[in-house]
Amino acid sequence: MKLLCISNGHGEDGIAVRILKQLRQLPGAPTLAALPIVGEGRAYEKAGIAIQGPTQAMPSGGFIYMDRSQLWRDLQGGLVGLTLAQLKTARQWAKSGGKILAVGDIVPLAIAWQSGAEYFFIGTAKSEYYLRNETERLPGRPPLEGWSGSVYVPWERWLMARPRCQGAFVRDQLTADLLQKLGVPAHYPGNPMMDDLDTSADKLARLTATFIPAPAVLTLALLPGSRAPEAFDNWQRMVKAIASVMQTFGDRQIRLLAALAPALNLAAFKDVLLDAGWQPAVGEYLTFQRGNGMVVLTTNAFAECLHLADAAIATAGTATEQAVGLGKPVVTFPGPGPQFTYAFAESQSRLLGPSIILLSQPREAGAALKTCLADGPRLQRIAENGRRRMGSPGAAGAIAKALHQHYAEPPYSDATSWAA
Repeated sequence: MKLLCISNGHGEDGIAVRILKQLRQLPGAPTLAALPIVGEGRAYEKAGIAIQGPTQAMPSGGFIYMDRSQLWRDLQGGLVGLTLAQLKTARQWAKSGGKILAVGDIVPLAIAWQSGAEYFFIGTAKSEYYLRNETERLPGRPPLEGWSGSVYVPWERWLMARPRCQGAFVRDQLTADLLQKLGVPAHYPGNPMMDDLDTSADKLARLTATFIPAPAVLTLALLPGSRAPEAFDNWQRMVKAIASVMQTFGDRQIRLLAALAPALNLAAFKDVLLDAGWQPAVGEYLTFQRGNGMVVLTTNAFAECLHLADAAIATAGTATEQAVGLGKPVVTFPGPGPQFTYAFAESQSRLLGPSIILLSQPREAGAALKTCLADGPRLQRIAENGRRRMGSPGAAGAIAKALHQHYAEPPYSDATSWAA
């Protein structure tokens, strides 16, 4: 059997790779290939998964839905031709007898459906938490939002309920429960974003050894995002937030762990710190010091930075969700985008609830963190909220097992039995 994974974004590619890695470890695993419809699929290439069909990085970076002006730039960049070629690739895959795993939103889901193949769907983009919590609809939401009874509109639910859709996995239990009431056989196995966050004892020791032991240390993870040049613009605002934190917590040592994407240019982050008066310090990692603060820049210790942190300052998508899932309070503030705009940040704060502290300006970070970290019951609620909304590790393996049982082993007569 052959399985083609269609995904539409950097974060979606990462989720897909986690699942496919688990799948190919199982006996009789299918032949795997990927069709990334946004970007060039570097995550797949790094994992040794073959790319099918054409790929191309578009000017918008895939964020057309947040800034409609980006659509014209993508059209000029060849979006129509690229999409037609990708649709053809999916149809050819289906004609050869292959199956499809669609990861993301309605775009890969619709491509999977039009291909004519059997398909599974992993919905990463939508959650009922955007509209409601466990007890009530969120106040102040537009009356027509969720007009059909769910954050998933009727045509999305129709695509998930087709006989050729062999299973739909959603990102939280609240969403699964509501979709099931509406006749969609949706399942919640956990969130694959929480997989692969295991720490290395060696990296933890090396990171902590960078800092001089002090009786009162506040450790913050800094998550500026993964895309250039936006991540550099976010970093400039983040350095202003750091200054606010250092002033507010003047009686404590501030340990700042910047978890940067490997593809980003460290020199640009270093220059911003130097311009702000930070001085290079001795350490195994790229380290800077100023007053009561010390910053470490790292590209290979993301999980360690999150686990060590008391809280995070973030202008990111997936990384913010992972920090929340580990029970951390996260301070965010919007920028010009194209990803981390006010609309994105506000939407993210609804998705992740009380774990997010959404500010209008970076200079508010110090006071907001001081209020939050001094409130024990609030921190407990944040930890519980993170576990509830993001789940525990193991989802990638659970989804891989479901795919394996359905395709590599004789299929069950009851389509829900493998997901029970």
